[in-house]
Amino acid sequence: MRHANAALFVPHNGCPHQCSFCDQRAITGALAQPGPADVAAAAERARQTLPPGVPAELAFFGGSFTAVERGYMVSLLQAAQPALRQGVFSGIRCSTRPDCVDAEVLSLLKGYGVKAVELGAQSMEDPVLLRNGRGHTAADVERAARLVKEAGLSLGLQMMTGLPGDTEEGAWRTARRLAALAPDTMRIYPAIVLRGTQMARWYEVGEYRPMGLEEAVALCSRLLEFLEARGIRVIRLGLHSSPELEQNRLAGPWHPAFRELCESSRFLGRLRRALAEACPGQEAVTVFVCPRDVSAVLGQKRKNWELLRQEGVRLTLSQHPQVPRGCFVLFHQGAGRNYLYSPGGAEPFHFR
Repeated sequence: MRHANAALFVPHNGCPHQCSFCDQRAITGALAQPGPADVAAAAERARQTLPPGVPAELAFFGGSFTAVERGYMVSLLQAAQPALRQGVFSGIRCSTRPDCVDAEVLSLLKGYGVKAVELGAQSMEDPVLLRNGRGHTAADVERAARLVKEAGLSLGLQMMTGLPGDTEEGAWRTARRLAALAPDTMRIYPAIVLRGTQMARWYEVGEYRPMGLEEAVALCSRLLEFLEARGIRVIRLGLHSSPELEQNRLAGPWHPAFRELCESSRFLGRLRRALAEACPGQEAVTVFVCPRDVSAVLGQKRKNWELLRQEGVRLTLSQHPQVPRGCFVLFHQGAGRNYLYSPGGAEPFHFR
């Protein structure tokens, strides 16, 4: 384990709008607002359960943290100070709306040990934002992102795919505009239809069709490739599984291992391109991967391997600890040299 979050959800609190897709209680399972005692309890759980040396952050998610009543927000931040001083938490991160950020509140957050602010951009297409009741514009996202970076805080951005009114081309325009803001991290959430939402009403009368699972995986795997090739760490793909989410989900591309599906799809696409470029006409090729990537390379139920076999390539999979995570090396008889294929491209590689 390289990192951990102790997350507290603040459902709906502070949010002045009701977005078409939003039912935070179903998403998070949170029914009550957390208080200072909950912050202290989260710190104690982290103290008792996290292995020594694992950096942990306290995360306030689920609402619009900078839009909640100021005294309440400060009470939560103050409750975290003992854990910060004792080193239980390395810092605090929070999520908020782009139109609820200014220099004053960012300075306040920083003074209480907040290290990262995530902005729920969702889309950079103004007609999509308007239709889905977001209450802010793409320009608000750009302004807020600039303020977060100017405050010396880590910038996180969140986008959604498959929203009503959006298209695949629109998702790519959103991804390019968000990447241009140089965030440190991003999250990508395919839109899920939850009971009781405006999106559910549109879905039930046939005014909205959510993306299918394969369609969402294909798009999100390519977005993942695009963002990581630019040095942007994608820290989540798809909603976290919870009993409440599964109970309230009507439709949409949800899967408990959505990221793994995207990683497998990405590996398949990269393997196909690399084989076509570096090994044309070769029938026997060895693929070296990091041991932790074996399942992603094979695909769910070995789907990737079977598809490549049907395409006439006889592959041998071999694990090698020198291959970095998310990369692979191709080898075949007659190859002049080995190449390491990463999201950023290919480069010569020599096993030590």
